[in-house]
Amino acid sequence: MEPVRVITGTAVPLDRSDVDTDQIIPAHWLKRVERTGFGAGLFSSWRERDPGFPLNRPEYAGASILVAGPNFGIGSSREHAVWALLDYGFKAVISPRFGDIFRNNATKTGLVPVVVEPGVGEALMHAVLADAGLEITVDVVRRMVTAPGAGIESAFPLDDFTRHRLLEGLDDIGLTLRHAEALAAYEAKRPDWMPVVPGA
Repeated sequence: MEPVRVITGTAVPLDRSDVDTDQIIPAHWLKRVERTGFGAGLFSSWRERDPGFPLNRPEYAGASILVAGPNFGIGSSREHAVWALLDYGFKAVISPRFGDIFRNNATKTGLVPVVVEPGVGEALMHAVLADAGLEITVDVVRRMVTAPGAGIESAFPLDDFTRHRLLEGLDDIGLTLRHAEALAAYEAKRPDWMPVVPGA
């Protein structure tokens, strides 16, 4: 994944709570074997039924941040929900609360889940609804979210290890490859009688 340091852009307001992963990416999209192309399915049930849904409105085109209500990403553990948000162009989601598995999947893929106090979440939601061009900055380095045009500034929690992963662009494979030399040295001394994976 690419390193994530500072994200600055406009936002889409999703003024709904308890949004689950099936609403983020409906189950029929899970038949795809690629990891790309899921952006077309993002919130597709809502987008198809409601012409006024935020992702259908031109004033929110090109936004890189999603401002959501509490309990975003609850439900099943599908990674496809994170892939759909990233593929659509979102780099961060701001909410007072996330589903634990969704949050974990997000940080391992480079989507920043920004947890804010409920009052800050409401203020951001109202500000984006009032001004679609409002610029928001998510600063992973400083662990701060700001919207200067609305007078909003708030710290957000991010543990040191997750912050390091985001700043360095380290997914699980990247973390493993940091030990490539040690792994190669171990394999070079590994006894021939031990099991092997054909073609490895």
